[in-house]
Amino acid sequence: MPTVPNTAPNGQLGIPPSPDEVIDKLRDLVSGNHLDQDAAAIQIRAMALFGRLKALHRAANTATRVRKEATAQARHNMDESHLGLQNLLYEKRHLEREIEKCRQFASVYQDVPLYSLEEFKRLAPEEARSEDVLSDERQLMLNRLSFELAERQRLDQKRKELVQRKEDLLKESKTKAATMDNVKAQIDQLIKSAADTRKKIESFVPSIQTTDTTAPG
Repeated sequence: MPTVPNTAPNGQLGIPPSPDEVIDKLRDLVSGNHLDQDAAAIQIRAMALFGRLKALHRAANTATRVRKEATAQARHNMDESHLGLQNLLYEKRHLEREIEKCRQFASVYQDVPLYSLEEFKRLAPEEARSEDVLSDERQLMLNRLSFELAERQRLDQKRKELVQRKEDLLKESKTKAATMDNVKAQIDQLIKSAADTRKKIESFVPSIQTTDTTAPG
């Protein structure tokens, strides 16, 4: 019966026993030391030793295969770890570049004309210019930007209202101008009609005077 190869404490196949002992027994079996023994018994013992040798050979092959697989897995794990390390280093360099870009970035708000600090203290709501805010440079700038935005929105709304008022006045002015033009046209028409009527009346006056002169006395 084949012998099960030895296993390591972690459950993996370990190094199988050396076949030297079995080989020495086979050599002893074929030597002259057993010439007086029964040939059948020697053959049975030899078959057992050959079975043992085959089992050791299979165990050695199995151990070799297992160790090759373990080595390949370890190499694979090492390659994955190396690749992961390279990815982390690349990500680190990328983040460092992004951080440097952020540090060198000139924000738009730096070029935005703001109310002066004194105007902000005078015009902004009280909660936006408290002592805690004034002592915090970052929060102060955020509040100034928020106040600037609110003021620009308010002024823009007022501008829109004034533009709308202007358009309404222009429409009203155009309507009045059209009405005046219409009245003027009617007056001109009346004047023309009156002039035509006067001409007709004047054309009849000489005829009437002539008739009065030639009438019998």
